[in-house]
Amino acid sequence: MPDESVKVAVRVRPFNQREKDRSAKLIIKMQGQMTTIANPETPNEEPKSFSFDYSYWSHDGFQEKSDGVLEPAGGSSYASQRRVFEDLGQGVLDNAFEGYNCSLFAYGQTGSGKSYSMVGYGQNKGIVPITCDEMFKTMDKNADPNKRFEVTFSMLEIYNEQVRDLLSKDNPKGGLNVRQNPKLGLFYVENLKRVPVGSYAEIEKRTDQGTASRTVASTNMNATSSRAHTVVTITFDQIIKSESGSETKKSSVMNLVDLAGSERADSTGATGDRLKEGANINKSLSALGNVISALADLSMGTKKKIMVPYRDSVLTKLLQNALGGNSKTIMIAALSPADINYDETLSTLRYADRAKKIKNKAVVNENPLDKLIRELKEENERLKKAMEGGGVVMQEGAGLTPEELDKMRKQMEEDIRAQLMANQAMIAENAQSWDDKLAEARTETEKIDVGGADNSRKSKEAYLINLNEDPMLSGVICHFLNSGETSVGRKDASPVPNICLSGLSIQKQHAVIFNKKGVIEIESVSGSGSKTKINGIPLTGRKALCHKDRILFGSNHMYVLMNPLKPETADNSLPKEITWEYAQKEIAQVKGFATGSAGLSKEQQIVQEQVLEILPMVSEVNAVSEELNKQKSFEVVLISAAAQEGGDITQSHASKVTVKMKNLLNGNTWLWERGKFITRRYLIQELYQKFLDGENISNIPKEQDPFWEPTEDVLIGTSNLFLQSLSYCLDFEDTLNISDYKGQEEGHLKVKLEPCDNKGKPIDEEAFVDDPHELLNKPYHFKLTVENANIHKSRFSKGIMVKYSVKNNGKVEEVKTPTVKNTLTPTFNHSKVISIPKLKQENLDFFESGCITLSIYGIQEDTMPDPKLLKLNTRELRQMENMENSTANASGRRATMFGNEIASDTSHLKTEVVLLQRKYERLQQKERRMQQICEEWSKKPDGEKQFEPFYRAVSAVANSTGTRLKTRVQMLNQMLKLQKTVALPSYKDNSSPMLRLQKEAPGLQRQKTMDPSMLSQVLQGQKYVRQMALDKSSVIEEKDGTQGDQDSFGSVDLEPYMNADPEDSADRSKRFTQNGNRTGLLSDINTKREVLKPARNAVSEYSANKKTPSKSNGKRPSSADNNKTESSACVLQ
Repeated sequence: MPDESVKVAVRVRPFNQREKDRSAKLIIKMQGQMTTIANPETPNEEPKSFSFDYSYWSHDGFQEKSDGVLEPAGGSSYASQRRVFEDLGQGVLDNAFEGYNCSLFAYGQTGSGKSYSMVGYGQNKGIVPITCDEMFKTMDKNADPNKRFEVTFSMLEIYNEQVRDLLSKDNPKGGLNVRQNPKLGLFYVENLKRVPVGSYAEIEKRTDQGTASRTVASTNMNATSSRAHTVVTITFDQIIKSESGSETKKSSVMNLVDLAGSERADSTGATGDRLKEGANINKSLSALGNVISALADLSMGTKKKIMVPYRDSVLTKLLQNALGGNSKTIMIAALSPADINYDETLSTLRYADRAKKIKNKAVVNENPLDKLIRELKEENERLKKAMEGGGVVMQEGAGLTPEELDKMRKQMEEDIRAQLMANQAMIAENAQSWDDKLAEARTETEKIDVGGADNSRKSKEAYLINLNEDPMLSGVICHFLNSGETSVGRKDASPVPNICLSGLSIQKQHAVIFNKKGVIEIESVSGSGSKTKINGIPLTGRKALCHKDRILFGSNHMYVLMNPLKPETADNSLPKEITWEYAQKEIAQVKGFATGSAGLSKEQQIVQEQVLEILPMVSEVNAVSEELNKQKSFEVVLISAAAQEGGDITQSHASKVTVKMKNLLNGNTWLWERGKFITRRYLIQELYQKFLDGENISNIPKEQDPFWEPTEDVLIGTSNLFLQSLSYCLDFEDTLNISDYKGQEEGHLKVKLEPCDNKGKPIDEEAFVDDPHELLNKPYHFKLTVENANIHKSRFSKGIMVKYSVKNNGKVEEVKTPTVKNTLTPTFNHSKVISIPKLKQENLDFFESGCITLSIYGIQEDTMPDPKLLKLNTRELRQMENMENSTANASGRRATMFGNEIASDTSHLKTEVVLLQRKYERLQQKERRMQQICEEWSKKPDGEKQFEPFYRAVSAVANSTGTRLKTRVQMLNQMLKLQKTVALPSYKDNSSPMLRLQKEAPGLQRQKTMDPSMLSQVLQGQKYVRQMALDKSSVIEEKDGTQGDQDSFGSVDLEPYMNADPEDSADRSKRFTQNGNRTGLLSDINTKREVLKPARNAVSEYSANKKTPSKSNGKRPSSADNNKTESSACVLQ
């Protein structure tokens, strides 16, 4: 048969209740075979498109029939369960009857709807049950007496690279072995139970048995069902008898695979963990992705020599035939429709797009039955001879040591022995008639009691029904509460409890439930130390239970009490159906975590989901720590966006979910990122399973112990340094609180923030600006100095340092102060100059609302604990710690964020107070100057009181900003404009232009007089010229030895400079007292004065005429004369 590509279908589910509550946005669209996904972060970006064999729209457009079956509403494109079966399942069934191997596997993230498509819920059966039902219906229609059918059913689970038989109660330690058939090269599971079935009802019951086995295992062994792969294998044989009496077997193996959740490995962020390689999380899915990529490259011919890595995981070994082998394969990818799952959904689409390129070579599996038996016997004879002849002869291989050869020989002998036993079992099966095997299996099937089967009792008696993270496993286990007492505990208790539980934190005598005429009460067994929670609250004493109350026994056994005799006792606020998620939210609320979703951003929603996900894991790991007496405790900690080390301080981040591990003996702590904790949790599960299997785990090296961690620097707390003062070029000095993640004060940190030049030299107060926008598009530098600290707790005296992140010259830079040891009051005096090449609006925004988070770290060492603590076990140590925490937190609400909000607000307010104080001082300067101007004006004779100069002087002070930069730019622009608009005549004699105007046209004097605003522009231009000299030479000494006035709000004596000629300028240049690099500067100033000379002369003579008309001889008035008259009119910024 020619190569046939793997068929790929995608299906999008409806919003779940959580997504509806959060007003999730739909990101998936489908049209025909095309599926598009839109990135919610970039709505203007073109959506990504993918084409598949089938694109099933099951998001909306459906209606529920009276029997609960969902069907398309009028005119909608809703894809029902039946339609999916007709497209996919019917093809599997048809291929099976033709004798082809078939594989159908579902892929997608947890909660995307894989199980719904494969198995279904309630009346909406999935592909697997419908396929099985239709198969038996077709078999029942068979009228050919020479054709008979044999169907066997098996169900297994792959979790953490271990295979468990879900139809068997006895699974060996470490799971079942996966071996390779030396003849066919295919892998199979050794000793996997294959049950003959004769009807769909038998398959259904066996499926329920396997599901119940998964539920018990996931609860007792703490295995997360979403991380497990479930493989249902149906072997369908058609025995056809020919006219000659010989029989031919046409065989089809149908693999129906529900893969584990496909959460991207990098999303958990387990980087940097020393034990990462030891964990098998997602190993199977990663290996499956590599196999699919290799097969896609092979099918497309992009690479000639490709080794397909089937052997990298148990899953890929068992799916070898389904992918690239003798099988007709269909993949259905389940999609989550909400914007919060964009990354995972896009990853799923790309995975599916890759898989559709794979090509298989399916052939009909049809052989004479006697030939198969003969070949089995011949193969057995060869294997026996090999074993009897001294085993397998191994030739020395290149590079193999004798030890390696011996190990390889033993492995091959073991494989041969296993294959020999498997062949003998197959021969024995063929010797036994099918009817006998079927009758034997049916007898066993009838005895199966998976619990909860008696629905008639549920309407008359109170009972407990289980909840599980996997909706498929919820409601599987049911315990009826008989009248009187119902004991709960472990099966090794004496007497044996009525309800037997096992697993973490379950005591031999755990609790007793009392049922008196429908009134239900519960009480922990005194002295047992058992842990039980009712509606998230720890059980203390005896408590009455209401209908729909949630009960958590130990760490994992979650049940809901259903009391049909007292339904009115239920809380009216409860939802119609109690789910695992609802119960976990309730526990989180009791612990102080917010679970409401109203008004949360996408990042906050993700954090909330991660908290709800990780809380039960933390409780589980704490229980393991107690049971194995590891002297460690764990708790969930949220690191706020501001406190995240190594992030871009100019960008916003979501809070980070972490777990703190604490050594209860010496107080050392470690912070684990979520991904690292999840990795360790799996390793802790493995360790605990070894403990349950009876292995001695006390002697494992500490490097292999998931509870051990080398000492590392511990985060004492954080301080937030707000930068608002930088927007106004002001320095800021403060003592900040150091707060830990609970908001408790751990000490103080003294810091200083000051604008500076690029070499770190502080700039003077003249740089102050009223409007921060004046700083835009200019270089900006500031210096951060960490001066000293004062830490409260003595255990941090071994060494203290401060870390923070800044964006320096466009690059994020990690800054760390030196470590100061053997003190709780370290002095750092550590400075860092931060440069911004070109200040942008985003920098100003960050100055206004952002902060630099200073993380204070302490050095930890392994110290000897208090001898009294060594006498306590982990449970007693944790109880003591909880009592201490309760006492410490009695005065306030428990916080879970680094960077306590109150402390942050206080620091922010301090910054604003300093800024307002500086602004207030500036306003005081303005006020004093205005009062001085008014006082000078009031002392003048009435004849000399001119309103226009007085008004200009007051306006100049009132509108000043105190910055020279703005004044320079404005003056330069005004002077350039003035050169274009003002053209005054020049005269050969020394007479004043204004006097000439008066003589020539006395009647026009008022019109020809220079406009006051233009005069102000000229004066400001002169201030600009003088300012250039001040900038370059710092100070100009006057004739009397005093320094030129640099007060932004003071009066400026410009007249000596306004009338200066080149010779006078040359004389003045001699009075510069600093280094001799002023020749070029003076030349530049003189050139500018020559350009402005006509305007200067006009202004000077105009001023002279106004002050002393009789002395208008062209001479420059003295500074003293000017100060006595109109100096206040020349007030400049």
